[in-house]
Amino acid sequence: MLVVTRFRVADADVPAFRADVEAAHALLAARPGYVGGEVGRNVDEPDLWVLSTRWVHVGAYRRALSSYDVKLGAVPLLSRALDEPSAYEVLEPGGAGNDHGARSLG
Repeated sequence: MLVVTRFRVADADVPAFRADVEAAHALLAARPGYVGGEVGRNVDEPDLWVLSTRWVHVGAYRRALSSYDVKLGAVPLLSRALDEPSAYEVLEPGGAGNDHGARSLG
């Protein structure tokens, strides 16, 4: 499962946001079922940021969100995300052995 959470961040708020998103990512990464993830900034619209995480299945992601540590340290940040769907089913897993790596969703 792939979770793509996007944020709009004003220039003045970038240092605090970056610390918050990295801390939230670390909390999520510590949960069972976490596979990987990244924090990124859009190259064309630098006020647009993303926290992308991958999970073994939707249940692992939902359990991660319900853990005390994540509720306390990550959910406040996640509540500032753009209001759009964020959870995706991976249909074509990526990886080194995938001939379609550049087009992969995973």
